[in-house]
Amino acid sequence: MRLFGTSGIRGVVGELLTPDFCRQIGQALGSTLSQNARVCIATDARVSREMVRDEVTSGLISTGIDVVHFGILPTPALAFLTREMGCDVGLMITASHNPPEYNGIKVFNGDTIGYSVEQEDEIEKVYRQKDFRTSTSSGTVSQEEKARERYTERLLEEFSGKQFNKDLKIVVDPGNGAASGFASDLFSRLGLNVFPLNDKPDGNFPGRSSEPTGETLKGTVEFLKQTGADLAVCFDGDADRVVFCDKEGFLGFTEMVTFISRLMVEKSGSRRIAATIEVGKLLNLALEDLGATVVRGKVGDVYLAHLVRENNAAIGVEDVGVYVIPEMGCYPESMFAALTLLSEIDSPLEIREFLSKFSRFYPGKKKVHCPNELKEMIMEKLRERVPELNPNETNTLDGIRLDFEDAWMLIRPSGTEPAIRVMVEATSEATTQELVEKGMRLVEGAIGSE
Repeated sequence: MRLFGTSGIRGVVGELLTPDFCRQIGQALGSTLSQNARVCIATDARVSREMVRDEVTSGLISTGIDVVHFGILPTPALAFLTREMGCDVGLMITASHNPPEYNGIKVFNGDTIGYSVEQEDEIEKVYRQKDFRTSTSSGTVSQEEKARERYTERLLEEFSGKQFNKDLKIVVDPGNGAASGFASDLFSRLGLNVFPLNDKPDGNFPGRSSEPTGETLKGTVEFLKQTGADLAVCFDGDADRVVFCDKEGFLGFTEMVTFISRLMVEKSGSRRIAATIEVGKLLNLALEDLGATVVRGKVGDVYLAHLVRENNAAIGVEDVGVYVIPEMGCYPESMFAALTLLSEIDSPLEIREFLSKFSRFYPGKKKVHCPNELKEMIMEKLRERVPELNPNETNTLDGIRLDFEDAWMLIRPSGTEPAIRVMVEATSEATTQELVEKGMRLVEGAIGSE
């Protein structure tokens, strides 16, 4: 099993992420870089952040790498600043939306894009062989106090001239994560009427789960109603995701990536949108009148960023609230996405009015236990068997996506557990249930034949 998943290395602190492991990952990364290369490091708000950061730093400087600490910052800020501060590599110490006992290490290149699989494999090879470089002189460690303001200034420069509706009341809910105190300050400096919630960094995430979903944001919606606010802007643990709620509740994942994609296409010269294969058909339907094309690729923000770059896309979207905005860089840029939305609407009612023009899609999701070592073989069997479902179109870039007239199905091995997932969206609940059952029978049959 690879150490790197779809978004860096992640694991439970004290199990995978021990001090020795973190230090050796630092040594492995440092050994792949030029002597005296410059690496910047930021963290989210997790309780284990300093242990992981300090051990990785120790490994890096032992190989002659100079390290700059930025403190607690959103992941978009770290990616952006890696380029702006002239660093060769940026490290984000985060487990993103995972529970408090997790942490992780995510690696960005100097041009803001996440490490490729080939680059990750190079680190893993050095780590497994323990072929660490020994430097005659240690690298240096310094603290950069102005990093946060530099990122803030870039966003202020972009949005200060925009016509925000200053009468809107905006709840900003970072969930006690890396955007705590940051997003509310940024929005306030742009003149927005801000109501902060869960706005102090706390790695135990006491206000709500670090993963913002319709279920975990029920308290946020209640707060929105109590304060008479119009819209809630909600971030995950490291703020590489952003989702939205209004007075009626959660505004949805596919719905909002679709709405914001449309805004970006309208202001961009590009008519191409990059998306992962998990993004629903609404995205295609809602951009047809603009002559836009959706290009789908593998799940994961790094794959998405490369897809944006390869296709000169106006935007890249992942169906969890990830937005890659190429004019800022090739990384998830939640702040820019949120401010684009707020600068382009007079009222949140515009969102639901627009979405009401299209068919509603009903989601369904189930999973089947499958040992990790059998996943590849089972997926090969499924590729042979899916034609019996008579799809209009089949995409096998990442799992198997089947598109039908008014529905789609994705069969994909989990990247985090021994399971194969079946995801479905259809324009009726009955069709969704029927397709989920067909997908489950297909997967169970393939596994049972082993």
